Amino acid sequence: MSRSLLLVLLVACGAPDPMPGDGGGQGGNGGGSGFAGGSTAVGTGFAGGTGFAGGSATAGGTAGGVAGGSAGGATAGGSAGGRAGGSAGGATAGGAAGGAAGGTATLTTIYVHYPSTPSQTVWLRGSDAPLSWFSNATMTKLPNDTWSASVNVTAASFEFKPMLDAAWSIGPNYKVNRGQTVDIYPRFVNYNGRVTKLINAFHSTHLTRDRGVWAYLPASYDENTTARFPVLYMHDGQNLMDTNAPFGGWKVDQALNAAAQDGSIREVIVIGVESTADRIFEYTAGSSSSAGGDAYRSLLIDELKPQVDSMLRTLPGRATTGIMGSSMGGHISAYIAATRPDVFSITGDMSTTVFGILLSTIGNISGTNRARVYVDTGTVDDNSLDSLYAKYLSVGYVEGVDIRKVVQQGAEHNESWWAQRFPGAMKFLFGARTP
Repeated sequence: MSRSLLLVLLVACGAPDPMPGDGGGQGGNGGGSGFAGGSTAVGTGFAGGTGFAGGSATAGGTAGGVAGGSAGGATAGGSAGGRAGGSAGGATAGGAAGGAAGGTATLTTIYVHYPSTPSQTVWLRGSDAPLSWFSNATMTKLPNDTWSASVNVTAASFEFKPMLDAAWSIGPNYKVNRGQTVDIYPRFVNYNGRVTKLINAFHSTHLTRDRGVWAYLPASYDENTTARFPVLYMHDGQNLMDTNAPFGGWKVDQALNAAAQDGSIREVIVIGVESTADRIFEYTAGSSSSAGGDAYRSLLIDELKPQVDSMLRTLPGRATTGIMGSSMGGHISAYIAATRPDVFSITGDMSTTVFGILLSTIGNISGTNRARVYVDTGTVDDNSLDSLYAKYLSVGYVEGVDIRKVVQQGAEHNESWWAQRFPGAMKFLFGARTP
């Protein structure tokens, strides 16, 4: 059979398309959510001159696929420390460099964490010999739902994907540098995450009103039970994932589902805390008869976060915990991240209302143990972020390093515009899927 015909058959059978570099398999589904502007906010053309880190480029698979086709027919068995032999239908992942030209082979170890059943097998395919996109390389089953393979390659970097029996992992190809040891937590079945009402009426000893708490669980959450996830706490939770919310809501679930297909945003749990009739009081920085921000901060940190961490498979440390909101939600997010950087290392402050003690609080930020910050606004009847952004810069923040400013031309102060900017904010704050 000719190589061209083999490629046609692979694509027809649903294999990922490594040739153009996406490797996403059926990842085309990701754009089907109807989210405004595609899977990223920059699809709408906003903030084109800001150099914002968002964009439509996938996180993996851009290096051109099969590396000139040299790996296509290579066998991976051999002598250089690999697993000899291999099972039917697949080459072993170990072995000598096997015909790759130039360089020195260096051992790269890949651990695939996935709760496979006893009848299922995890295989490995990749772009450079001894791996191939066209034949399975053997992985070794270890305890605790882990599969491993060590490969000797000469390329400085290469791409790979695990397979569960005949199913490719969902999303872009994984990328690894020669000699690295990497752990991945793939999924093979679920394309979308799940929205659930986590707590119907959360009661706090710090504030008088009960409130509902929503959760977005990412696409891998239900399928890959070995994986744990960062957490983003967001305010006005009733408006985040409900298309019947004002102005269509934030469409958080649609944006993150789309990003899960191309790997442009790391998979994240989102906790949406509903606002109450006391919203302005609770979201106002400080502690006084007109400011309940300190009490709301205690609700989040001392009461809700421990419960969320006990209910869900979270990564609870500060490096993987963020807070985000808009308008007064941006106000309280900036305040809480500035006063409790030991809990939150990430904050997204959209169309932030600036008044009271917020600026002086940010002015007191010191040291390196502080939050990564995203700030934005629109140009039509929206809050100015000039004073807020200037205050961050005055305490040592550097644009594009630990703070990102976005001004969206023509944008107004409502959920439909925050929804457009949300993916770009998430890319800067949480980054893409790695490796």
